[in-house]
Amino acid sequence: MSKSLTYADAGVDIDKADKFVSTIKKIANDTRRLGVMSDIGGFGGLFSLALNDYERPVLVSATDGVGTKLKIAFMMDKHDTIGVDLVAMCVNDIVVQGATPLFFLDYLSMGELDTKIATDVITGIGNGCKEARCALIGGETAEMPGFYGKGEYDLAGFAVGIVDNDKIIDGSEIGVSNKIIGIASSGLHSNGYSLVRKICFDILNLDIDGYVAELGKSLGEELLIPSRIYSETIHHLTRDLAILGLVHVTGGGIVNNLLRVIPRACQVVLERASWDVPPIFHFLQDAGKISDDEMMRTFNNGIGLIAVVSENIAQDVLDRLSAMKEKAFIIGEIAEKKESAPRIRWV
Repeated sequence: MSKSLTYADAGVDIDKADKFVSTIKKIANDTRRLGVMSDIGGFGGLFSLALNDYERPVLVSATDGVGTKLKIAFMMDKHDTIGVDLVAMCVNDIVVQGATPLFFLDYLSMGELDTKIATDVITGIGNGCKEARCALIGGETAEMPGFYGKGEYDLAGFAVGIVDNDKIIDGSEIGVSNKIIGIASSGLHSNGYSLVRKICFDILNLDIDGYVAELGKSLGEELLIPSRIYSETIHHLTRDLAILGLVHVTGGGIVNNLLRVIPRACQVVLERASWDVPPIFHFLQDAGKISDDEMMRTFNNGIGLIAVVSENIAQDVLDRLSAMKEKAFIIGEIAEKKESAPRIRWV
């Protein structure tokens, strides 16, 4: 008589997954905030909205992943920071619209559930949520045998926040003479890694653990530096300063992301030498022989967040950022766009 098959015989261990849920619960409980009504393990996360402080509340949502930065985590066999990147990619997209982060959900998919790797990933997500002050209220951990290589996985995140309709930051009030302030990134963040990997491993044949003198650390250490989460920075700026536009410098680099909030009647004038560019960007540009224009539309080049403000409060914004230990620079201004002029001009 043939053996009666189980789901585990096909590579999906339900019992192991059930035990892992208890680990996730502990991590999620550390991120709880006012409004959370449910524990991890239900069919959906419950969150109660306290609307007394809002006249016309608007929910703001975003979803994202961390792209091929995951490949670096696989190569390093280090998985405890990639979750911070995931939270950053989603939360930064909602806070630049003026929203306060409320809750976060994640999707983690692996060929076979490796509880050590999965715990490290979720721990990073929990740390990111604590930094962003949002609650991890649910998610999905999927086993998909035969779909991923050993030790590999995929990640996606989902963030929801809230903002009063009158306080949405959309760039609609940006105008001529406004100043553009760049706030430093921690490094590459989570974009451009397909080009990074081509340069480092295909062209230079570097070892992930090899020390790179120009960077002052090993290649892997540099490439796995977590993305910045800017929610607290933005909260302290918008509390009493009129911020006209905010930009999360993500896929598309400084150029494409800045244009997302600038009115078409305006021209952006940027000063190339106005901020400190971290060594990793010089290293990649030199090694890959990348043009300045390609760098600016692929990487953040040391600027992770951009604020557009009126000229008369620009110094106040810089002072506030300095008090928060942020590195910030006036990197340009808004000018009137002539009919045939480009939308961005470099000086």
